[in-house]
Amino acid sequence: MKRVGLIINPVAGMGGSVGLKGTDGNVEEARRRGAVPRAQDRAGITLGLLADDPGIHWITCSGSMGEGVLTRAGIVNFETVYTPDPESTSRDTIEAAQRVLEAGADLILFCGGDGTARDIFSAVGRTIPILGIPAGVKMYSAVFAVDPQVAAELVREFDLHKLRDSEVMDVDEEAYRNNVLKTRLFGIARTPASPGKVQASKQVYEEADEERAKAAIAQFIDEILLPGTLYIIGAGTTTEALTRRLGIRKTLLGVDAIRDRRLVAADCDEKKLLALAEKYSDTRIILSPIGAQGFILGRGNQQISAELVQKVGITKLIVIATPHKLAELPYLYVDSGDLALDALFGDTIQVISGYRIAQRKKIHR
Repeated sequence: MKRVGLIINPVAGMGGSVGLKGTDGNVEEARRRGAVPRAQDRAGITLGLLADDPGIHWITCSGSMGEGVLTRAGIVNFETVYTPDPESTSRDTIEAAQRVLEAGADLILFCGGDGTARDIFSAVGRTIPILGIPAGVKMYSAVFAVDPQVAAELVREFDLHKLRDSEVMDVDEEAYRNNVLKTRLFGIARTPASPGKVQASKQVYEEADEERAKAAIAQFIDEILLPGTLYIIGAGTTTEALTRRLGIRKTLLGVDAIRDRRLVAADCDEKKLLALAEKYSDTRIILSPIGAQGFILGRGNQQISAELVQKVGITKLIVIATPHKLAELPYLYVDSGDLALDALFGDTIQVISGYRIAQRKKIHR
């Protein structure tokens, strides 16, 4: 019987939809802006798919850090080895990971983001494999399943003899909120090895050819911008090349909105974007997948929510990426948090990759 530790960070990802670009140290601000917890719902998807598996014994924490979600999923084969403070912190995550390890877990399944991954790795290192259910804002580390459903598959398939080394990245959230991406390698964890099911760590491409490719994409998009149409511009250096061409200063790691080649709103949260989409009947969204990971939705752009995409319409999403980035990506991924919406994307999507050049890219299923 597999012994799986379960640790949930209840506040992970709360900063995403409200534009905080991270939740570490900003839980109260996220709540003030109207953010709602999402980690337990994300974990619930995974556990619901594993509820009928009699071959798993769960080792977890009380309350919102694990026991509550297991109980709601109808799982009874579990033991509780740690009780967190009423308002859990990173200290609780670290202590929980140590207790789960001492209880003889074969794998730690956690739900959270990069900060949660960092805390768990700091507690257990390489002594036990770890796997993340993605629920944070950024998730640049390579220890996360591509979505909650795939996390369930990986737990079912788990084999101690089939592991890989995966980067745990430390992201400077304060710099991130100030539009600067600073990351460092925190450690190398062990995770289940399954190509296409566990994400890679984010890469940033800075070669001269990349800059020329971004400029070519920007030139083409500039030529096809429609008058009176609102364009919601996702995060990244590829989308930033477009705004730079238009003479608009982009929120590099945030989401902006433009209309008639002028800035309408900068660094928008979900609420603001929904209001703009309501105001402007013709709205489109321009996105670029995260380098090396391939996520169109669900990583670093939670402001562009499932509700917003449904309101605008999938056919009005414009995906852009350089040929180099696409060559490094076997698939693209969609993890909007709405399974029905994700399914509507189909098996492929068109990606603009140059001046009047596009290619179809497979979406992982």
